[in-house]
Amino acid sequence: MGISERRGSDDDREERGDAVGARMRRFRKERGMTLRGLSTRSGLSIGFLSQVERGISSIGLTALNGVAAALDRTVADFFEEDAPEGEGSKVARLPFHFTLTRAEAAATEYVSGQQTYRMLSSRGPHLVLEPLLVRIAPGGRREDAYGHAGEEFAFVLEGELLYEVEGVEHRLFAGDSVHLRSTVPHTMYNDTDRVTTVVSVVTPRLY
Repeated sequence: MGISERRGSDDDREERGDAVGARMRRFRKERGMTLRGLSTRSGLSIGFLSQVERGISSIGLTALNGVAAALDRTVADFFEEDAPEGEGSKVARLPFHFTLTRAEAAATEYVSGQQTYRMLSSRGPHLVLEPLLVRIAPGGRREDAYGHAGEEFAFVLEGELLYEVEGVEHRLFAGDSVHLRSTVPHTMYNDTDRVTTVVSVVTPRLY
């Protein structure tokens, strides 16, 4: 499920980020939903959603999870290539109580604008944590602060991260971390000139 890890050029990454917005627009129109309706159901502003659809802004996975729920889709739907007509999907049996992910295993990776998300564990139907390795490129537009169900933890491995919680900005350096109830409006942004790498754990699982 999802996309196998890919190392592409900056242009490739930008194209994949734009594809998220294009799919968002297509899924929204398929449901006959306006941007205002999607805004009401997802909790994100009309202006921000419009920028994402036009490829001007990127959207984080947690915010995208809210959009996916509003459109009765999964997060993976926004990244997976459309399967050829008539091609069935094979569903593997998932472990019940634990997963084991080896370093050499192909990772599932999602790209949205300036942010690359690498899933750090396999699926487990009764596991609620979503561990991620997030690389945030410098530049890009800052996302709207957004609240959602669950909890969120972020630990900075490399670089710096500006993390806003309830309108207050906190600058995190390598070794710093933040842990919050995700219902509080929050957003993160890389305002430096180099890539920031973060280990993030969120609940509930994103897909």
